[in-house]
Amino acid sequence: MKLLNDEVQAQLKTVFENMQKDVTIALFIKEDPCETCQETSDFLNELVATSPHLHLKMYDIERDHAIAEQYNVKMVPSIVLLDQDQQYQRIKFNGIPAGHEINSFVKGILEVAGAGAPLSGEVMDRLSEVKHPVNIKVFVTLGCPHCSGAVEKAHKLALSNEYIDAEMIEAQTFYDLSDRFNVSSVPKIVINDDFEFVGNQPLETFLEEIEKIQAVN
Repeated sequence: MKLLNDEVQAQLKTVFENMQKDVTIALFIKEDPCETCQETSDFLNELVATSPHLHLKMYDIERDHAIAEQYNVKMVPSIVLLDQDQQYQRIKFNGIPAGHEINSFVKGILEVAGAGAPLSGEVMDRLSEVKHPVNIKVFVTLGCPHCSGAVEKAHKLALSNEYIDAEMIEAQTFYDLSDRFNVSSVPKIVINDDFEFVGNQPLETFLEEIEKIQAVN
């Protein structure tokens, strides 16, 4: 059974028509146990079929551990996006980016392809001061209509500064991690495993928390 119906596939073809550069989707799985690895693989195979600019690479996190380490992949299923030069752009999706998260996934692809809208000069000036590592975790559920916006903001920041990496984490798939960070509502944003807030907050909130981290380093 197809995971993307004909209507969604037609919409994706239209969206990806504007892509001028190729993007490689690197999926990390393992054979067992992994409840959603096969579903994620099927989902991505259907998605890449909607554009000649999209390519899928499959890796086993155990057999291909050196590549997984290169992209700091520690969970499965996990997806990283590579630009036309096969460079990792510091954005990651842990879990299947289906449901409402297809929006942030498509947006991420377009951003990596260079089709995203630029950040304001003021925001870029503030990001230029970020000189210490920042990790942004955005916990989501696939039924959450507000989560994709938070994921998009986190990934946009990572794409704009080499010291920032950002990752979507599907809370129900990675329950142990969600429990560790006391995720009771989503989206929940955790920065450097310490600073946190809840909700699809404005970009300003993300910047303020990042700047707090820079101040203590």
